[in-house]
Amino acid sequence: MNPRLNPALNPVLAPTSQPVEPLSPSLFLPYAYLQGQFLPFQQAQISIATHALHYGTAVFGGIRGLPSPADPQTLLLFRLAAHCRRLSQSAKYLGYAVAPEELQSRLLEFVRLNRPRVPFYLRPLIYTSGLGIAPRLHQVEKDLLIYGLPMGEFLSSSGVRCRFSSWYRQEDRSLPLRGKASAAYIASALAKSEAVTSGFDEAILMNTQGKVSEASAMNLFLVRNGCLITPGVDQDILEGITRDSLLTLARDVGMPVQERPVDKSELLIADEVFLCGTAAQLTPVTQIETYMLPSHRPITALLSTQLKAAFEGRTDRYRDWITTVSLD
Repeated sequence: MNPRLNPALNPVLAPTSQPVEPLSPSLFLPYAYLQGQFLPFQQAQISIATHALHYGTAVFGGIRGLPSPADPQTLLLFRLAAHCRRLSQSAKYLGYAVAPEELQSRLLEFVRLNRPRVPFYLRPLIYTSGLGIAPRLHQVEKDLLIYGLPMGEFLSSSGVRCRFSSWYRQEDRSLPLRGKASAAYIASALAKSEAVTSGFDEAILMNTQGKVSEASAMNLFLVRNGCLITPGVDQDILEGITRDSLLTLARDVGMPVQERPVDKSELLIADEVFLCGTAAQLTPVTQIETYMLPSHRPITALLSTQLKAAFEGRTDRYRDWITTVSLD
């Protein structure tokens, strides 16, 4: 039996009488930010009547950081300004005005207070914090919260096996997909669980026009004849910051790049396919459905190496992508 299909080895398939054990609070960074103050993570709690909990009326970000390989007393945050700008723009969909500079200042305070010593992930979330039952965005309070946790490899660097999801990516005319709206991630959750419980690692969602959109929570790239290709922003994708970073890296080395609609059949005959995102970083795809993809992935390897160098602050050309935080 495929171990992924064995309930004893796969908690997703476990009977409902044996729930998956949640992450322990001790696994998170010790302090959180909630309702305008820093407090211990375990004390950062909200009401069960919170509006966003019931209606998905929230937007969020995800930011990677790590201790500098050259100086463990210095932390490096990858593309902090870009993440704060996107979160500020996303908040506008909720009718909430917050400047990118304010978000950046709060996140830097958060990092200095927690002093993480290993690679980590930050999750700022802006949400409707009021206790109402009417689905609305006007006349309901909003708030910013922040928490974080250590994070190493999120998906296997050796590659993942994907299937096409039976669920479709939502349309921008129904949801503001250029923002990271929490409500949009129901499709991601459905697709991810469908993929894992059917023996795969990850899902690929099509848009309602029948074109490739993205993975459950990652952007997608493919390579054909030396050209790097990715679905354009008109394909109901999230405008990913890691995606933008990879496009910049590719163009800067003279690699031909295309942002355009992608057919399902094109993925199956691609020379290389990979996924990218803040948590996943760059993850190769080894198989789609029953189609095995080539194991020789020179462009994936090149971009992965370049992204890692930029992420670790080892590339002068992309020094402005890094925000440093001294712990001295």
